[in-house]
Amino acid sequence: MTRRFFLSTAALAQAPRRKPNIVLFLADDLGYGDIGCYGSPDVPTPHIDALAKNGVRFSDAYVSAAVCSPSRAALLTGLYQHRFGHEFNSGSVEREAEINFGLPAAAKIAPAYLKQAGYRSAAFGKWHLGVRKGYHPLDRGFDEFAGFLTGGNDYITQATPGARMQPVRGEGENIPAKRQAELWRDRGLYDDKGQYLTDIIRDEAIAFIGRNKTTPFFAYLAFNAIHTPLHANQSYLDRVANLKDGKHKMLAAMTVALDDAVGAVVKAVKDAGLLRDTIFVFLSDNGSPIMTGAGSNAPLNGEKVSYYEGGIRVPMIIAWQGRVPAGKTYKEIAVSRDLLPTFLKAAGVASETKFDGVDLLPFLNGASGRPHDALYWRAGQGRAMRAGKWKLVEHGAKSYLFDLASDIGEKKDVAADNPKVVAELRAKWKAWSDSMTPAAWPPRYREVTVNGATIRWEL
Repeated sequence: MTRRFFLSTAALAQAPRRKPNIVLFLADDLGYGDIGCYGSPDVPTPHIDALAKNGVRFSDAYVSAAVCSPSRAALLTGLYQHRFGHEFNSGSVEREAEINFGLPAAAKIAPAYLKQAGYRSAAFGKWHLGVRKGYHPLDRGFDEFAGFLTGGNDYITQATPGARMQPVRGEGENIPAKRQAELWRDRGLYDDKGQYLTDIIRDEAIAFIGRNKTTPFFAYLAFNAIHTPLHANQSYLDRVANLKDGKHKMLAAMTVALDDAVGAVVKAVKDAGLLRDTIFVFLSDNGSPIMTGAGSNAPLNGEKVSYYEGGIRVPMIIAWQGRVPAGKTYKEIAVSRDLLPTFLKAAGVASETKFDGVDLLPFLNGASGRPHDALYWRAGQGRAMRAGKWKLVEHGAKSYLFDLASDIGEKKDVAADNPKVVAELRAKWKAWSDSMTPAAWPPRYREVTVNGATIRWEL
């Protein structure tokens, strides 16, 4: 049985206040249906589920892009990534150099805002916002960094005890002698001794919390779990031994490691006596690439790269002891861009930036209205918009309209029956798009089939 770890509101009212710590757990490619509190029937995630039980679980939370880097750019800036041309992903390090890739220096991110209020900030895990000089996390406001700078990495090496892999899409055919991306602590390389990568991110974050018990801190845990390659060690696989499908079993083992890390970090905060003064947020950067045959976005349709719900609607949880309701499901639309304005308001940090997100705390605590009337997406010819129950998905000249109130799985296209709705949404989308800037570098492409139609999406 999961134990509740939140104090009562009455007990909290008697305790002294301090600026809240912020712990942001960002999973990578985690599907909407791949954790317990979002309906997974077979992946055990008791620690993530505990955050949902003791905080607010969002049913209709979105990210700003269906792929990793632009999604992270929007999350950390609180802005549509299109405002500074970060429309597409990168690819290899060689391609990054070729296309001049990276979040521009003028785009201010979370730790730079929080620094003015005395926060210590650290980034752990996957960066994926540029490798060139000036783009390092320590150049962007973070005080500490432990992780890798590129978009992907191996979880194991031949030095990892009990290392196991499951080939998928040409990745993970062999256990690597060394990781595909170097690991850094601040600006220096270090030897990780083959430790499982999710465990490294966990341990680095716990050590950071231990060093900053008396200072408000922002800990950004940007896991690469559960992105491919499918790697786990035997100890995690043993905990999902009942699962038979090899790919799903490996993904479940990786998710168990992720969940353990969440639980260990929450425990570290509790052991430091900081639980009542810490905001925890958990979300994924985009949906599952179900083409790998390992994950699930159920009950949503589509997958990573596409702008159907499965690509952009994600699990999101906010827990703050006594400051947000426990066990609540919030059903209005929200977006990852809301998190930075929420953090800054909680920390008492004023900013002149006109964010594309809002402070969520009043809404979570019963304020009338809704955070957003509409959300917009653009990735080349791929376009989407959510307004109330309506969801418009377009690619090129083709338009699809879905009524999410009755069709969360986006199975029935009702565009032909609602031409006025399509025209109205298109006009609003165009007005929004015209206010954004062009993409700063060209896309790559991936084909995704949804409802029998194969589309070459730009990413």
